[in-house]
Amino acid sequence: MKTPTHWKTINLLSIVLYPLGCIYGIATAIRLLVNKPKRVEAKVICVGNLTAGGTGKTPVSVSLAKLLQQNGQKPIFVSRGYGGKLKDVVVNPQHHTAIDVGDEPLLLARQAPVVINPNRYLGALLAQQEGANYIIMDDGYQNPSLYKDKSIIVIDGNVGLGNCFCIPAGPLREFMFLGIKRAQAVAIIGEDRHNIASKFKHLPIFKGKINAVSPSPLTYDVVAFAGIGRPEKFYTSLTEYGFKIVARKDFPDHHYYTEQELEDMLALGKQHKAPVYTTAKDFVKIPPHLQSKFKVLEIEIEWENPSELLNFLITI
Repeated sequence: MKTPTHWKTINLLSIVLYPLGCIYGIATAIRLLVNKPKRVEAKVICVGNLTAGGTGKTPVSVSLAKLLQQNGQKPIFVSRGYGGKLKDVVVNPQHHTAIDVGDEPLLLARQAPVVINPNRYLGALLAQQEGANYIIMDDGYQNPSLYKDKSIIVIDGNVGLGNCFCIPAGPLREFMFLGIKRAQAVAIIGEDRHNIASKFKHLPIFKGKINAVSPSPLTYDVVAFAGIGRPEKFYTSLTEYGFKIVARKDFPDHHYYTEQELEDMLALGKQHKAPVYTTAKDFVKIPPHLQSKFKVLEIEIEWENPSELLNFLITI
């Protein structure tokens, strides 16, 4: 989904849609109020957000799992497996495809085991059977089925919270004053261009930035495509690492590519005599026999104070 322009500011359209946003916010509040979350023995850390669209939850989740593993813990991800057809399974990257389990779980599985279940509580029980002492929820901040020991709100520092109205008038998944109450920390990814930190003064704030794992030392033309919540983030990263984007194409978030679409992108690359780059999230949805023809920009989160973040995670 491309972020609607009226979400960025308070304008005529957002004002007209404001009553619908209030209904959406009230419905979310009622759903969270009437459903009592269930506890499991493992410690549950939720990586979520207040807004729709990509904020960087998946790379943040991966980085948290890595920190816990370095501390001798055994984290397992629990995901709803958006877009996948299977549930109550442990992801096997050698066997499962994005059609089976969704695209994000395949990325998470490169760092730690992943359990798929729309019911996060049932997923957490299976994760415990697999030996997890920490469960990381990639998304699910507004999901009431599983009790969360700690919740971290992830915010894109370049985008902020928009006009702070609820969907469809704005980007919020719930009323901000209610969402803040359930959080134990905030992770701001990228430069804080909207003074986000001032809105969460009572919470620990962890700042991080996105780095390319293996940035190319060369500057050359590339063709790029992405099917993520905010494709501009990907294109900006390519530009920052010295690439010149000569052609690009956006696809809907979680889009499953047809072979014709992929062949069209390769043809575009040939036309411009340039390699075709995409995101890691999109790369896992490319059929294996075509993957060698595409390049991927791998990213990771670099934290300003990783030791403080680790201490926050293990102090439960």
